[in-house]
Order: sequence, then C-alpha cells, then structure tokens
Amino acid sequence: MFHYIKGRLTMTFEGGIVIETGGIGYEIHVPDSCAAYSAGINEELLVYTKVIYKEDDASIYGFSDRETLEIFSRLMTVNGVGAKAALSILSALTLDELKRAIAFDDAVIFTRAQGIGKKIAQRIVLELKDKLPAGVSGPSRQVQDRAADEKDEAITGLMSLGYSRSEAAEAVNSVDPEARTTESYMKEALRSLMKR
Repeated sequence: MFHYIKGRLTMTFEGGIVIETGGIGYEIHVPDSCAAYSAGINEELLVYTKVIYKEDDASIYGFSDRETLEIFSRLMTVNGVGAKAALSILSALTLDELKRAIAFDDAVIFTRAQGIGKKIAQRIVLELKDKLPAGVSGPSRQVQDRAADEKDEAITGLMSLGYSRSEAAEAVNSVDPEARTTESYMKEALRSLMKR
C-alpha cells in the first residue's frame, strides 16, 4: 500500500494530476484545494495517498498533508459517502470550514459539494461529531466563548426590543451558527420571531 508518492509533476487534468517516479506515471485524483495544482510542470512533489480498490478498478487519491488524508478516510466511513463524494467535499470546503461545520452541527454547508444532498450532509455531521481523528478538533475554547458572548448580546438586544428572555433565547439558538456576530444573530432571530 502506498503511504505517499514523491516524484515529478508531469501533467494536470480536471480532478487530478500525474506524478512520475521510477519511470511510472501515477494518475492521482486530488481535491481542487491540493497544492499540486499551483506547482509547475516538472516540479518535485510529495503527495499523501490512499488507494481505493473496486471490482474492476484501482484509483489513487492524493492530498497535500496527512490531516486531509485522514479526514478523507473518515468521510468515507459515513454511509453513502464514497471516494468521489469525499473528494468533492474536500474540494468545496477548507478543513477549517469542515471541522467547524461538524462542531457546530452545520449540515447545510456540506451541500456546497457536488453530489451531496441534505440527508447525506446531516449524516456526515451526525456520524463524525465524535469521531474526528486525533489532532483534529472543533473550534477552540476561545472561539466557542466568543460565539457564546455574541449569542448572549443578541438575546439582551432582543429583550430590549420587548421580547421575553425565553422568546429571545429560543430564536437566537435556532440561528445557523455560521452567523457568528451579534448583529447577524439578531437579524436572523428577528426574522424568525416575526414569522410567528
């Protein structure tokens, strides 16, 4: 099994690259974010790899670092997520966006990836919530504290507009965590309250 391939970049194609080493050109599927795309032809590269075997095919998937490779492998443990879908997710999201989405239960962001619908997106968040690999974690305590402060300020702001604490808290807590400023929390919560 290959752990990585080190060699000379000979060409790129949509969704992948070819690295030559030992007289063999390896076709490697990589996410759009892979650093190999910004490398020049004939530049030497090291790509961390995973080989996926199917009945009539063997494909190599490559990544710029071990962490992305590990996340790729974790994504494929989710029912309904194969190698192509996992690669699509890593092309659509940065690792930080992916980790934050899982930590904050934000399934919607995964639907940015081609071929990922709502149900699979929800499954990814649910199944990977407590299974992020060592060295991969959700947001730092500082980020979590700041998000909590923003929510508290939004709740206080809504109370000053005449809403009860329970109404304000319920509305703010229903807002997508991607809206991480007091103003955006209040705006989205007000929309929700006005619909009632």
